[in-house]
Amino acid sequence: MKTIMPYQTIGIMGGGQLARMLCIAAKAMGYKVAVLDPTPNCPAGQVADIEINAAYDDKDAAKKLAEVSDVITYEFENVHYSALEELEKQAYLPQGSKVLQICQHRYLEKKAISEMGIRVAEFCLIESAEDLEKNVAYPSILKTTTLGYDGKGQIVIRSEADLPKAIEQASKVECILEKFVPYSKEVSVIVCRGTTGEVKAFPVAENIHVNNILHQSIVPARISPEVELKAIKCAEKIAENLGAIGLLGIEMFVVDGEIVINEIAPRPHNSGHYTIDACITSQFEQHVRAVCGLPLGETTLHTPVVMVNILGDHMDKQNMSNLAPYIPLLPLGKIHLYGKADAVDKRKMGHINLLGDIDESLKAASSTKIWKD
Repeated sequence: MKTIMPYQTIGIMGGGQLARMLCIAAKAMGYKVAVLDPTPNCPAGQVADIEINAAYDDKDAAKKLAEVSDVITYEFENVHYSALEELEKQAYLPQGSKVLQICQHRYLEKKAISEMGIRVAEFCLIESAEDLEKNVAYPSILKTTTLGYDGKGQIVIRSEADLPKAIEQASKVECILEKFVPYSKEVSVIVCRGTTGEVKAFPVAENIHVNNILHQSIVPARISPEVELKAIKCAEKIAENLGAIGLLGIEMFVVDGEIVINEIAPRPHNSGHYTIDACITSQFEQHVRAVCGLPLGETTLHTPVVMVNILGDHMDKQNMSNLAPYIPLLPLGKIHLYGKADAVDKRKMGHINLLGDIDESLKAASSTKIWKD
């Protein structure tokens, strides 16, 4: 039997809402937490034991995080892998920098998945405006190879009318061009791999996006058992082939009953927030278990759930703690706010997990004025 290391302090690169929920899970399990983030009193800093405020590439700050931590993880993939390579020399980073290097670059990510024999959208690397003009097809999507989330850095090219804006982007930054996938549903799987090679997936989530931002995750996903199994098998295969440690959030398309992989995030994922209230083990506890060498927890869903994101658009900007708009939903659900200082439109400020019958939860959410334009 593998000896469980007596870790005391978990260090987290990044201090946003994902780190905050990791902190809460870790502290419930008896760990202390240190976070490194440029913003003082960041969401995770509010609940962590130690908050280090510095840029992610600040070597002195990274050294300090390493000194106070027994094990280190990261909450988002936009920490440059070279900074993590340096950190690996000073501290135990179970996730390593290799998976991050692949997942933070869309071309490398698509190439890696394709080489596993798993289907992705047709794609090609775009390094100039000339590349784009030579390879463009309608419809397609131009994405920056790095950075960008919630639709940022993405341009849908439906016709020649969309080309000027796309050409402008392609002339400034490296991109990937993806042929549009005629999907029937967007789904995702949160999968976790432990240090022993143990792999467990959470139930498949069906995702609804509005303006390229996740609006709702519905679990169980309204797909056939056959498609559900295919999605989980793809997620498990990716985790094993990448040699990942910890969580992967894998976004997928359902196309004619088959799975097409969209993107991978090597961390907790927005579409996995439902697990906090609806599963035996949350995605955040599972990640802590994985990076600390503990056995993975059971992922069984104990109630249907609809997760609904709360954006800055939906908040009372004068009184961030005003829960009045959400009161009609509270008998059905659990509210999670992230402690952000300002309510910024299109920015994720929290979420609600509506538990119980899916149709009733969707009806309750749609009956409020919160998510209406």
